[in-house]
Amino acid sequence: MRRLACKIGCLPNFNGTFNNHIVIIDTFLMTMEIKAIRIFDGGFMNQPFAFGGEEGKDKFDEQIIYRSGLQNFLIDTGSEVILVDTGFQAGFAAPAKKLGALLYMGEKVADYMDAFAALGYKPEQVTKILVTHKHPDHTAALQCFPNAKVYIGPEDADAMKLEGDNIVRAQYGEPFKNFPNAQQVADGIWFIEAKGHTKGNSIVIAESDGLYYMFHGDVTYCDAALKANKLSIVYEDKDAARQTLDRVREFISQNPTVYLSTHCPEGYENLEMKRVMKL
Repeated sequence: MRRLACKIGCLPNFNGTFNNHIVIIDTFLMTMEIKAIRIFDGGFMNQPFAFGGEEGKDKFDEQIIYRSGLQNFLIDTGSEVILVDTGFQAGFAAPAKKLGALLYMGEKVADYMDAFAALGYKPEQVTKILVTHKHPDHTAALQCFPNAKVYIGPEDADAMKLEGDNIVRAQYGEPFKNFPNAQQVADGIWFIEAKGHTKGNSIVIAESDGLYYMFHGDVTYCDAALKANKLSIVYEDKDAARQTLDRVREFISQNPTVYLSTHCPEGYENLEMKRVMKL
């Protein structure tokens, strides 16, 4: 909250004289808040999974592992509550921990809706959901938010057979920085075409207090892959995925960016520390 002192002219005193008066006005300045909705933590992924999308899994060491988890995100603009993806429905159990697994999601922190409620919000408050892509760890709870418009790439909307007045098939239509196709969905928040991981893949960038918060979905599965410039083995269009990763890295090199991953704990750690990614 900022306190403002305002001079509002000459007002009469009871003795017939006039004085200038200063009035103190308290006003709330809305600031963007970004919060992690944490679902799983304490897992791992191996290097062939996280790095092997172009050279092949056999080129990497399965004994090198990186931390894994699962979180989605919430943006409170002060006037809107916006979700970036929604996690699994209640009761989802991750696959059991297994020696040699490519990816182990970890132990459950909370069901998605319980973790959402723990942040102090109600489903009816959510105005928009920005879907990075169609996979269930990003979309399974869409139906839990009755007042939300769902923004999603048109190819993924079609793949999910999404229908209804609340479904917004992204039009993009204007550039944002080095990304040629984007659309502004709220003040300081951009929904950006980023094909590859899926045919309708998108990312979200929010600008606040001089930083750019990049909600990238699964462009990489861990921050180490971003730094090493490696694609994971999960994509629908390898060439498009490479182009997206190149654009993501170019953006980060040119703008102070907090990289918010879905599948590794660096996602919530970077957010908590406002840690700017260095490449």
